Amino acid sequence: MTDTPHFPLSAVVGAQALKLALCLTAIDPKIGGVLIEGPRGMAKSTLARGLADLLASGQFVTLPLGATEERLVGTLDLDAALGQGKAQFSPGVLAKADGGVLYVDEVNLLADHLVDVLLDVAASGTNVVERDGISHRHAARFVLIGTMNPEEGELRPQLLDRFGLNVAMSGQPPPAERGEIIRRRLDFDADPQGFCAHWAPQQDALRERCQQARELLHGIALDDQALTVITERCFAAAVDGMRADLVWLRAARAHAAWRGATAISLDDIDAVAEFALRHRRRESTGQAPTPEPPQSPPQSSSASPRSGQGQWGELPAQPQASGARREVPSWPKKP
Repeated sequence: MTDTPHFPLSAVVGAQALKLALCLTAIDPKIGGVLIEGPRGMAKSTLARGLADLLASGQFVTLPLGATEERLVGTLDLDAALGQGKAQFSPGVLAKADGGVLYVDEVNLLADHLVDVLLDVAASGTNVVERDGISHRHAARFVLIGTMNPEEGELRPQLLDRFGLNVAMSGQPPPAERGEIIRRRLDFDADPQGFCAHWAPQQDALRERCQQARELLHGIALDDQALTVITERCFAAAVDGMRADLVWLRAARAHAAWRGATAISLDDIDAVAEFALRHRRRESTGQAPTPEPPQSPPQSSSASPRSGQGQWGELPAQPQASGARREVPSWPKKP
């Protein structure tokens, strides 16, 4: 029995920014995955599933929202370990996703400790399971794709930052684009095999381009000139920590490889800036900073009580906003 074909990535209408971000993480999974924000019905899972075709194994694994930690990381059979002298490992979702795509829908509704595990393993490429002094480790290299609707709850800032790239999808494509989306969907539903055969040349070309970019990647230097530009921009955006700098540099290198170039250019840095900064920047509100009030000279000991007795009656300085609050689009909640 053959698997039902899925909608090819090359046939998805629009969503150019998201397609690029997905391809960059396929070229260099160390970027740290993609967090997609947008309303339902925007083909987020279709895009993520189509991405699996661009990877070596083509694996596409979905983590259910109600999954337990054992379901995610796997389990160790201690009875087998004691009786046979070796650990019996039952693989979890992370093992099944090795070499492919791990898709987490509504990642903002997933328990924080599970998101922590996901991001740790995605960054290291290795899953370690320990129980009662017995441990097992296995490779878990995958592209992590998470989706969320911020109207239904946001990720903690610490977890939000650890997703490499962030892309927001618009819920209002123009009429011509909407019409083409519907036509292609109807064509696929009517004849999935024929539709995929029609788009096979474009899908093969996309797969080949990603493969060539992966081969070029490690020959492209993470050079000081690109790093200087990126660190200055991260400082100007007031990002916390250093993750944005590293992710941005890796994404710029992947973009250079995507172009077939041998060095990072300013165009590569600009092309991925919003992906790296969107969920991390804390820019100013655009208003001039409020100057500190000049300090009054100290009052002499002979000052009269009627003169106010120095500064004893002043209120303390009021806190000022240090950055713009991250705007949350008004997307409808799921029923």
